[in-house]
Amino acid sequence: MKAVRFYAPGDVRVEEIPVPDCNPGEIRVKVDACAVCGSDFKTFRVGNPRMKPPITMGHEFTGIIEGIPEPISGFEKGDRIVMATSISCGECLYCKKGLTNLCINLAPMGFAYNGGMAEYVTIPQKAIANGHLIKVPEGIKAEHAALAEPLSCAVNSVFQSKIRTGDFVLILGGGPMAILNALAARESGASKIFMTELSAPRINQARLFDIDRIIDPSKENLKEIILEETGGYGADVVIVAAPAAAPQEESLGLVRKQGTVCLFASLPKGKSSLNIDSRLIHYNEIHLTGSSDSTAEHVKRAVEMLSSPGFPAEKLVTHIMGLGNINDAFELMEKGETLRVVLKP
Repeated sequence: MKAVRFYAPGDVRVEEIPVPDCNPGEIRVKVDACAVCGSDFKTFRVGNPRMKPPITMGHEFTGIIEGIPEPISGFEKGDRIVMATSISCGECLYCKKGLTNLCINLAPMGFAYNGGMAEYVTIPQKAIANGHLIKVPEGIKAEHAALAEPLSCAVNSVFQSKIRTGDFVLILGGGPMAILNALAARESGASKIFMTELSAPRINQARLFDIDRIIDPSKENLKEIILEETGGYGADVVIVAAPAAAPQEESLGLVRKQGTVCLFASLPKGKSSLNIDSRLIHYNEIHLTGSSDSTAEHVKRAVEMLSSPGFPAEKLVTHIMGLGNINDAFELMEKGETLRVVLKP
């Protein structure tokens, strides 16, 4: 079968490799589609310490169960599936609390296990036993089902932010994940959603979605706009979806008293120190939280959203390519000319 294999930073190859084995307790999936995540692009550029090359990339995949050596409750051949692709151990404190995305032994598909940028992928027994596999209903196109994993991360972000009906939400950053956060925020009842972005191509992409206003902070005074729009109070929720220190530092001055700031995007390891005014947190009783990955429950909610009439999945998938075009996909991502590239075997 064909597979996208990571060997080293800058060295990703499309190779013919054997179809993976499928042992009792495991499930083999014929991959229908696999989206290319920003973390895949980052891995291509700088590598990832969790990976032991060569390894098949891809964690945003969907497909049909093709191999199931022994009966597994709830699943059978022909079922369409997606998964919460960071596999939890099921034994640590966080797993026992249902916080599987915070598992201390987290092992993601496409990083610790061979992933879904291939014609077939085998789902480990631990992933099935710990409830990471989710069925996909008929009616969702494969290229749209591949969005379930990234959308689930936005669902988690909105959950951590505790967005309620009528909230004014400000999203700092206008990339693909920022747009997914906007869609999840609207689904949770946000009445107004403002977004910031510096890149003209990304501003144009964001305008295709249900976002009330997109602000270029290099041309407009962001704080003045937010205070004017909120009667001088600030946003109810600020989600930082840009991987840069400046928006994280600025967020505390843009949120109202007892509002929430959610750090969705991470800064590079070793470069994550911030210069913030902690008095704002103290005296304004600001709730500061983060959001990392997602659980199976978040994936289920994402699948429900993808099933909803009017969900703009068609706009999110900007390019569909074959596995052999992985380097073309990375080039598009480098230029910021795509929202989601989906690979089809």
